[in-house]
Amino acid sequence: MPTTALPPGSPPLPADQPLVVLTKRTVWLIFGALMASMFLSSLDQSIVGTAMPTIVGELDGVAHQGWIVTAYILAIAIVMPLYGKFGDMWGRRWPFLVAIVLFTVASAGAGFAGTFGELVAWRFVQGLGGGGLMILSQAIIADIVPARERGKYMGPMGALFGIAAVVGPLLGGWFTEGPGWRWAFWINIPIGIAAVVVAWKTLKLPSRRSDRKVDVAGIFFMVLATSGIVLVTSWESLRPGEGYDWSDPLLLTLVLATVGSVAAFVVVENRAEEPLLPLRLFKNRTFTIATLIGLVLGMGMFSALAFLPTFLQMSTGAGVTESGFLLLPMMAGVMLTAIGSGIAITRTGRYKVFPVVGLALTAGGLVWLTTITGGMSLVLFGTMIFVLGAGMGLVMQTVVLAVQNAVDPHEIGTATSANNFFREIGAAVGVAMFSTIFTSRLTDNLSQVLPPGAGASGGAEATSLTPALVDALPEPLRTGVVDAFADALAPAFWYLVPLVVVGFVLALFLREVKLSNEAGMVARGEALADSEDQGAPVS
Repeated sequence: MPTTALPPGSPPLPADQPLVVLTKRTVWLIFGALMASMFLSSLDQSIVGTAMPTIVGELDGVAHQGWIVTAYILAIAIVMPLYGKFGDMWGRRWPFLVAIVLFTVASAGAGFAGTFGELVAWRFVQGLGGGGLMILSQAIIADIVPARERGKYMGPMGALFGIAAVVGPLLGGWFTEGPGWRWAFWINIPIGIAAVVVAWKTLKLPSRRSDRKVDVAGIFFMVLATSGIVLVTSWESLRPGEGYDWSDPLLLTLVLATVGSVAAFVVVENRAEEPLLPLRLFKNRTFTIATLIGLVLGMGMFSALAFLPTFLQMSTGAGVTESGFLLLPMMAGVMLTAIGSGIAITRTGRYKVFPVVGLALTAGGLVWLTTITGGMSLVLFGTMIFVLGAGMGLVMQTVVLAVQNAVDPHEIGTATSANNFFREIGAAVGVAMFSTIFTSRLTDNLSQVLPPGAGASGGAEATSLTPALVDALPEPLRTGVVDAFADALAPAFWYLVPLVVVGFVLALFLREVKLSNEAGMVARGEALADSEDQGAPVS
């Protein structure tokens, strides 16, 4: 087998490890393994959506329901930089396999959780595996496919996220109404086992030896800073009824500790021999703008996805499964634009227009959602979320492609994880803030509908409402509860609109860099392009 020299400064491959030949068959086999694993991670960001009202009602966690989603997203954000950096240093095969196993085991634990606290803890562990599946999937695609052709692969990845965003609520609803909500987690076990087997056989990626030091201090302060940000933004859901009392010494201590951790992280990264997140990446205009776009999109996108099923169940009277079916238009929008934009990018080599148009559509969709009411037409609601999905599909994978194309091939994993890290931080903060706003308004509304003692007379308490219980309430109590949910959720979308508008303005300044014709592993000297594929026209 022919050999090639490794670029200067790259950790060497073992002497007995041959170079990978990237044939079309090899690429598609690896791509299939990545899609299966990424589907697992994406599914669990949405599968609890339709089941959440029932879960929190049964486990008495209505006031803290945002934590079921926030814990998962927070864990993903924490481990993304680790998977990205370690993959660049030592190779991505073993971290990817570990991520699948961790995710699968945590899914079993979440299904057996007996308390709300146990469920949140297992969701956090799920995120520790899910973060690896998401970030390594995107980095591996950059390793094996040139940026010039990557759109036709990343488009389906974006579409897969959209499919999972809708299939998740469908499955969550079906399990909740059928065998029980715990199967929303147990379903991952056979899929996870299958994903391990497929990845073990097909993911033949090189492993490297590296003597470079792990940035322990950077990891420590990154974890503290990330956790602090989410805790501060979700303070009201942690201490319901108390709000943001800035005279509270605990809250002030948390804020100061978070700010101090961020400052310490910056100092440490500037001095580290092998920084977890090289701050020099932010001197790259394309990386910086694309990362900021990911941040604001995460804040708006995940907040909407997390709470729309709750609105459909409580405010429109839709059943748990029916509320999942009603999200199908969003899936259609994401699939259409994600795959279409990927094909267009591959054919034209141009990508800037897609995030610009996508963010404009997303902002418009969020504005439209501020008009939702309990008795609105479901056709109109479907049109609203189709527009929202179409906008998201144009942006999600395009900004990742822009980042990967703008950095050195040796830092593909680090740059990809950094971009995703800030998107997930945005998601964690956005969901926490949105949950706080929604829950606060909902509590106020329900306090007027369900006065003290309603549990005895009306069969319901504001802290333990489930869709079935609401449906069984006598009139006019039921209508009052439904209106309380609608009046709490619709205005909350206004808080997300300015964020997406900022992203739109940033997209206008995104620089379009010529897409590379060389895969990351080939550029690093770890693989050879198949001679039969070289010079083949892009299709």
